[in-house]
This record gives sequence, C-alpha cells and structure tokens, in this order.
Amino acid sequence: NCTARALETTSVCEIPFNRLQELGARIPGLQRQLLRIMSREILEDQDLMIWLGKKTAEERLASLLLRISKRFSDRNFSAREFHLSMSRTDIANYLGLAVETVSRLFSRFQVDGLLRVDRKHVVIEDMEALERMAHHDSKSQSHSQVHA
Repeated sequence: NCTARALETTSVCEIPFNRLQELGARIPGLQRQLLRIMSREILEDQDLMIWLGKKTAEERLASLLLRISKRFSDRNFSAREFHLSMSRTDIANYLGLAVETVSRLFSRFQVDGLLRVDRKHVVIEDMEALERMAHHDSKSQSHSQVHA
C-alpha cells in the first residue's frame, strides 16, 4: 500500500495487476515499455537518494528546480518559466531541509540573479549557473579523488 498526492490536475486510470498481465500478454510491446518506464523511475529514485545524501542544501534546491524544469521541457512547456505547485513546506520535506532554509535559498537565488519568484511563479534567469550549482558536489568530489 502507498499514498500519493497530486500537485496538479491529474487523471488516474487504475488497472488491476491481473488485468495488466493479460494486456501484456496480448499487446506485444506493452511489457517491455512498462519495464522501461519502471527502470527509469527506479534509476531516478536512486539518483534522488544519492543527491539527497551527498549534496548541500543549495545544490539540492538547484537540482530540484532543474528536475522540475526538465519535466516541463519534456512535455513541451517552458523550461525557464513555470508554476511551482509544491509549497515551501513540501519542498523542504522532499529535500530533507528546514522550511526556513528553503525560503532563505529562494531569496539568495533571487539576489544572485538565478531566479525570479513571485509566489509560485518561477522564472529561471540563469540556467547555466543553476546547473553549475547543482553539479558542484560531484565535480568537486571527482576533482579531489584525482588529486588524492
């Protein structure tokens, strides 16, 4: 059992597992496609666990904003301007941070010219700098391993 909360208007179609198995047997590429989707989700979740454990607070928030940006882009929406449906509390819980930390980081990102935020409306002003910030940890770790 699990629970989920939709952050946007959502349509859900429940398919009982035994019915899904029947459909998979009748539709040639369905099982392969489902396995591909599940594998991608598992890899993304694994990546999330790694960056939650290793990244600084600012790297976590930058990474989250980039992931959201990519999801919008993948659906042919703007990668730079979007409605952030998660509250500061939701973001803090997701990233394992205090709400105050998330609020301070949003303020700092705006002062630094990375973002413009008006309530839940986000405009990424400097995508490249946000990407550098998000990937700072992995680059510094690989750099220090080379010189160790």
